[in-house]
Amino acid sequence: MRPTKLLFCLMFIFAVHGAIAWSLNRPQDAGVDVPSGKLRSLSFAPYREGFSPIEEKFPLPEHIDADLGLIADKTHTIRTYSILGGMQPTPEFARKHGVEMIQGGWLGDGHASNKKEIAALIEAVNAHPDVIKRVLVGNEVLLRKDMDVDTLISYIRQVKQAVKQPVSYADVWSIYLKYPQLMQEVDFITVHILPYWEDEPVAIEDAAGHVEKIVQQIEAKAHSMGLNKPILIGESGWPAAGRQRGQAVPSVVNETRFIRSLIEVVNRHGLDYNIVEAFNQPWKSHNEGVVGANWGLLTIDREPVFPLTGPVYENPDWLAHFAWATGLWLLLVAAYFKKLAQLSWPRQLVFLTLAQACGVCLVTLASFAWFTSYSLWQQVYTLLIIAANSVLGALLLQRSYAILAEQSAAPTLAHRLRSVYLFFGILALYKTYSLAINGRYLSFPVEQFAIPALGVCGLIVCLCLAQRRFCRQMLCFDSLSGGDSQTPRDRLLAYFLSAGTFAVVIGETHEFMAAYDFIQAHPSFSEGLPVALGYTLYNQQLVAWLLCILVLSIPFWPLRSGKAKI
Repeated sequence: MRPTKLLFCLMFIFAVHGAIAWSLNRPQDAGVDVPSGKLRSLSFAPYREGFSPIEEKFPLPEHIDADLGLIADKTHTIRTYSILGGMQPTPEFARKHGVEMIQGGWLGDGHASNKKEIAALIEAVNAHPDVIKRVLVGNEVLLRKDMDVDTLISYIRQVKQAVKQPVSYADVWSIYLKYPQLMQEVDFITVHILPYWEDEPVAIEDAAGHVEKIVQQIEAKAHSMGLNKPILIGESGWPAAGRQRGQAVPSVVNETRFIRSLIEVVNRHGLDYNIVEAFNQPWKSHNEGVVGANWGLLTIDREPVFPLTGPVYENPDWLAHFAWATGLWLLLVAAYFKKLAQLSWPRQLVFLTLAQACGVCLVTLASFAWFTSYSLWQQVYTLLIIAANSVLGALLLQRSYAILAEQSAAPTLAHRLRSVYLFFGILALYKTYSLAINGRYLSFPVEQFAIPALGVCGLIVCLCLAQRRFCRQMLCFDSLSGGDSQTPRDRLLAYFLSAGTFAVVIGETHEFMAAYDFIQAHPSFSEGLPVALGYTLYNQQLVAWLLCILVLSIPFWPLRSGKAKI
């Protein structure tokens, strides 16, 4: 009868897993379709894998030509950010594909390079008046503090005197409020409004309305100065992947919802806009992490991230992931089938559930980590962390079976478990304090530590089932691993991991409270603290990470007396 019960457990877990995967990956309504499936303007940076302005590896002419061909049916206009650095042929290819341009000139902190860029910008704009309709002198140069506002104004005036097209400067909206004299210098006001990156992040439900409110605020400021100039939303968008900020959650569905709702708002009010951006930019991960690399309509492989019309899948490859996780699970089942047949069905169910959970976590880790590995060292790290999780998963299943079968402890297995958990504990320590000290662009690595955290919980459940009771000593690593190797240093690791939860909360809260716009809105500490803390604790990714490191710290706490070792 036991093989029959085992088969029943297998079918039950398979059915539950399939139902959960199916329900979590249904196509979702992301709002009103984009009219004609075409945008008014789209940021265009044709960098492919292996190309980066940081490393001065610039796009080739054939890349620009091919990429403009890909997006010509998705946008009426493109916005570029520089004229040098490989972008010189862009106007000719834009003419070929019937796309107009907002031509940008890149300004930095070097006068010589700025002088060359401005000269090239003026030459290109005058040579292609039929394609280049507007000009942007600099992009967020004041936000980066690369130059002062008077120097910037001198560049703007130089370009205005040399070209016939309207000229502007692009920066985040608060810069125009901080330096209102810019409004007098430009022909049209170009503001970046990115609800995700606001000092007080905006939830996706309110994001389009937030953009509308900011445009009205800029408009009111201009009118108060006696100005009535056009406003261009120079950048607006939403990331498809990366770290959560407050209520702002990156996802494919949220990116789609934002763009569709934004276009609905701007069309209703007759606003001008540019969406950031055409293609995902892996090189941005160097400075902005995973989130910086995932704002595109198309992936780095030039595949659509989401459609501008119709329903949206958060993970269109979910069926393949389900198949991989199930296949891995069945291999584990085959390896343990005869042994499992000797266990009672509750113990079979616990073991099979743990095995299936490990398989799902491993496939999720492999898929997400590889997708967000943008350099050779990141890919090497991904392979190492996948290998470490695979080894730990195998050791956890050996130990969980030994507990459920009430076998005597194996010192070799205990030593290996302890070594791998020590590796993950030290790595979690590094990740945690990196997030606490400078975590603005760092993702919460929950996927990398899901199996270690799951393993601690799974072993505790196995011990409770085997002994038909729960006691504090089951939380000790000696009990979980079946060894006798706990050292005084373990207490330090437990202390630092636990303290890391407070450090992350403090670091995230301070990040909000130190931001310029946040201080303007909440000038006093007593007023700002509860608001910033609310943003921090609302962050589901952050909370999941805190739970991970707290669970990881459990085995390292010294609970020696009366330990329940099997």
